[in-house]
Amino acid sequence: MMLSPVAYVGISIAVGLSFGVLLQKARFCFVSAFRDFVAFKDTRVLTGLLAGIAVMTVFWSVQATFGYFRGFWTPAWGLGSLFGGFVFGLGMTLAGGCASGTLYRAGQGYLQFWLVLLFMFVGYVLFAFAFPVAETYYFATLNPFEGRTLYLSLPFSPAVTGVLAVGLGTLAYAFVKGRSRLPDDGTGVGTDTRAQAALGASRTLSAVSTGLRGIADGTVEYARGLLDDDRPLKIRLRDSWDARTAGVAMALVASVWFYVHGHWAITGSEARWAGYLLAGAGFDVASVDYWGSILFRDGNISLTIDMVMIASLIVGSFIAAYASGDFRIRKPKLNRVPNYAVGGLLMGVGSRLAAGCNIANLFSGIALLSVHSFLAGAGIIVGVYVMTHYMYREVGCAI
Repeated sequence: MMLSPVAYVGISIAVGLSFGVLLQKARFCFVSAFRDFVAFKDTRVLTGLLAGIAVMTVFWSVQATFGYFRGFWTPAWGLGSLFGGFVFGLGMTLAGGCASGTLYRAGQGYLQFWLVLLFMFVGYVLFAFAFPVAETYYFATLNPFEGRTLYLSLPFSPAVTGVLAVGLGTLAYAFVKGRSRLPDDGTGVGTDTRAQAALGASRTLSAVSTGLRGIADGTVEYARGLLDDDRPLKIRLRDSWDARTAGVAMALVASVWFYVHGHWAITGSEARWAGYLLAGAGFDVASVDYWGSILFRDGNISLTIDMVMIASLIVGSFIAAYASGDFRIRKPKLNRVPNYAVGGLLMGVGSRLAAGCNIANLFSGIALLSVHSFLAGAGIIVGVYVMTHYMYREVGCAI
């Protein structure tokens, strides 16, 4: 079904406002999800992220099966995907906020994240001018493989593939979760390889079983918490929200966006904004290949619905923060300014080298089972791990 241009704009505004509200109310940031897990084994945001990816994978795979989508996310892939994600992961940890976290905190009144956003824009501009060189010596060399998604590579319908992916992901998460709860093995099987194999298989099954019970118990506890919450609705809306609620809700909103536009992404739209603003300042942006041929079609430098959606996200965050009494202007600490500047610059450049940010790769790309996004997402996680250990080197990390 074709929508009118006005309807597309209206939906993009509604989607952006929804994302902004959900991100702000749950303090949902990918840096928090991974950094807090590495540093403190805190899984508050990580569980919300995983729940959102699982729900979005199911919804998007069903949409793809019936044709209610705008296309898969299949950038070329290779070592460049991993390296670009690594650079972005370093940057977002140093800056203290991912692409989406930077936007919602900017809307909440944090001036330091406007500074991060500014240097991300500097990174986009630098990359745009360096693109001809990067295209020849980086992408062509390090990403030689054609874009691919498992939805089109496996002999199943996308819906079946999506359900299988969520099932395997759940088992893997259950294994990791359950293994940490198992007692140390003290049986001592010596060098008997058969006994060792049997013991390993037994402990694996026990870990998965324990983890699945933990997931089930946590889900039941979460549902009961929602049902038994007798606070007035106004108070519930005003207080912070559970990250799992936000993760699932964002997955549902993203399914609407998947139908009207495609996968959810942020930094690509921001790079368009950088070109659009430069054009407004009188610069011949259309003559720069990256803007004139890649980001804007036929050199038509104009507002697109994804750019409107990104701007609406900041407004949505502001509305949520203001309504909750969380909005106030917060000035950055001077000794942290280099972190915001360097982190933002790495995020801007890294997102272009990885063909996307945490949202495009770790949230959308994983749900779309993109081979590129698996590599870029792994690079982001490794980058967060390395930078977290560097920043917490004096006190140490839990993992």
